[in-house]
Formats: sequence, structure tokens, C-alpha cells
Amino acid sequence: MLQRIQAIRGMHDILPDETRLWRHVEGQLHTILGSYGYQEIRLPILEMTDLFKRSVGEVTDIVEKEMYTFADRNDESVTLRPEGTAGCVRAAEENGLLFNQTQRLWYSGPMFRYERPQKGRYRQFHQLGIEAFGMAGPDIDAEMIAMTARFWCALGISDHVKLQINSIGNAASRLRFSHELVEYLRDKIAELDSDSQKRLEKNPLRILDSKNLDTQRLLDSAPSLADYLDEESREHFQDLQSLLSASGIPYQVNHRLVRGLDYYGQTVFEWVTEALGAQGTVCAGGRYNGLVEQLGGKSTPAVGCAMGMERLILLVESLAGDDLPEATADLYCIGLGKQAKTVQLAVAEQLRSAYPQIKVMMHCGEASLKNQLKKADKSGARFALVIGEEELQNDVVIIKPLRNGQEQKKISRDQLVENMHTLLFNEKLI
Repeated sequence: MLQRIQAIRGMHDILPDETRLWRHVEGQLHTILGSYGYQEIRLPILEMTDLFKRSVGEVTDIVEKEMYTFADRNDESVTLRPEGTAGCVRAAEENGLLFNQTQRLWYSGPMFRYERPQKGRYRQFHQLGIEAFGMAGPDIDAEMIAMTARFWCALGISDHVKLQINSIGNAASRLRFSHELVEYLRDKIAELDSDSQKRLEKNPLRILDSKNLDTQRLLDSAPSLADYLDEESREHFQDLQSLLSASGIPYQVNHRLVRGLDYYGQTVFEWVTEALGAQGTVCAGGRYNGLVEQLGGKSTPAVGCAMGMERLILLVESLAGDDLPEATADLYCIGLGKQAKTVQLAVAEQLRSAYPQIKVMMHCGEASLKNQLKKADKSGARFALVIGEEELQNDVVIIKPLRNGQEQKKISRDQLVENMHTLLFNEKLI
């Protein structure tokens, strides 16, 4: 017997019972994005490796440890995208979307990082990313945060997520602070966790993000990044806080909040939850005003964020309970016998044409009425439409309610569409 082939570790299947929830969540997000004027952009999964080295940073964990990088047949180094911002900037610049104009863009799809798989974190995972270009003021930062707050309301999780914000200043202020932080920690290096010891010389800002309690206690007496902010960043951050307060969006200033990618500066923010244990970040982002220029374009202000869809789905699923969408059909068509099957298909197509907003499922294959009704019930349909020999002779269709206990009724085929409109409207299916 041949050995069964299984999915690669960290690459997971999303099964039909799960995709219903995915479509529900994605549909809510897409609708809100459109209402704020964001347009979808679809990006390649594979990019030149230098794109991520120049944008994410060569001393980040992503570039050093996590990227899926290989040489193609032309011996060029290519990489499966580990995040979406760099590719979005490359596409917008390459296609002239940033020349003397503003852009609000969003994208979604799989990303790839080689890290230890765990619940809500995979080697192939999905992100929805949002990017805004050409706007330098804190108003676009605030609008993006307000839009994400609206996401959580639409998904019913707003009581379980909290907003944290910070400013990490410009490159010069970060450099000054980094020198002071390294000086403070250098003679305490033995007390740092192993990851922070590695970061001390290469990327000291990331030490602020350590989850190690001993390292966090050391940082209590460390210099504060807030004391090193340049005046422009300080004013930008104060204005952002005023805008959020005026909009009634609660937030917490977290002076240790940084981002793991080199391109961020000024505003950074995260939506966090305690409902998922250690995997607490639901959405994260910030400003990256220098990235377009860093990748060969003209200096362009930009801000963006991204959310891991697996983690968001996990949160919605854990909190929504019985409120999750379940039905795969509104109407389930049943035919008994070869001739009835022919009529059944015609009836199903007639209803799909008349009511494109409802889901009509047709039973395929031979089965008893009892078994077909079981399938109809399992589909979540509110009504089964039954056609047998007697119904064929009398040119009628039986409409059998599956959810409300009402009596079934017979309707002539030529009046089916008209009667179904009244029935579906009363049942609030359309």
C-alpha cells in the first residue's frame, strides 16, 4: 500500500465547516473597507528576496530565521512573502499609483514564515492588510484605527479587544534612544533572556517587546523612548490622542510598544486581547513614512496595519458561540425518480434566476425520501421542495417547512416563483 501523503507541518487545510465562518468574517471586513473608500489590490505570493531584506530589515527574525527563500531556475533569489506591506509598496510604486496622489488599498491572502506552529499560528497563514499612502497627518492614523474598531463591533468582539498606541519617533530619535538603552543594559546582559541578549547589539528596540518577566522588570528602570522623541513625532502623537479621544475610542499608551519590522516610525498601534492566551495581538500596524523611498520611489508618507485571519477567526469563534452562520442552503430541492430529477433541475434553476440572493441546493444521486429529507435538514435549509411521481402528474411541488413546524403545502409549478417570494419574505430569507 502506498504511503498516505499528508499536509506539510504548519500548512493547514480550511474545511467547509470552517469556511462558512471565514466568509462571514471576510465579508464584514470587506464591506467596512469599501465604506471607508479602500480599494482591493491583489499581489504576487512570490517576490524578489531583496524586497524583504531592504524593507523588513536584515537583522530581523523574519529575514534571519523565518523566510522561505530559494533560487529559481535563473538562479535568482526569490521568497514566498512573509508579510504584505513591502509587496504593496513595490506594486504601488511600480504601477504609478503613488505619483501626486493618495491611495487607500487593502489586500488579503496567504503569507509564509518558518516558525514553530501552534494554535492560531501557522507556517502558511492568512493576513488582511490595509495601507494608506500620501497622507502625513495623524488624521489618517486615527481614521484607520477607527475603522479597525468598527471591524470589532461588526464581528461582536469589541468588548474583548483593547487598543494600545505608542510613538517610536524618527530614525534619529530611535538611534539616540537605542544607544542609551544599550548602555543601560550592557552590564546587565546576564540578567536578560536569551532572545534579548541576541538583540542587544543588533536590534535593541525589540527588547522592549520581550515577554520575559525578568527582562520586563529590568526595563522598569531603563530609559524611556518617550523622553527621546523628536518634536514632530511628539506633536503628531499628541494630535493622534486628541483625535481618538474626540471619537470616543478608548486607548492605552504603552511606551514599550514597538514593531518587529525596521520600516516603522512615529505611530505604532496594536489591538490586543486576553481571550486567546499568549497569542494576544489581533491587529497591529503603524507609520512607515520612509519605506517608499527606501525601495526606490519618492518620499511618501504611509500608514498601515494587518491582522492574522487565523487568530481573528479563532477569537470570533470562541466568543460568538451559537451566533455563528450555519446554513449552507435556504431551499433544498428533492426529486424522486428519473423524470422528477429532470423537473427538479429546472425548478432549482428557475428559483436561482428569480432569487439570486438565496442559496438553493439540489439533491444529486438516488436516495429515498427519508434520506433526502435528512440531507435537507443537515444543510440548514428552511424549506424542502419535493417532486415525486404524484407531483409530476399534477404539475405541483410540495413545500415542506423544516424549521418552524408548519404543515407542508402543495403549489402549482407555474405559481411557484410568485408564492416563494411571499413565503421567503415572511420567513426573512431575503
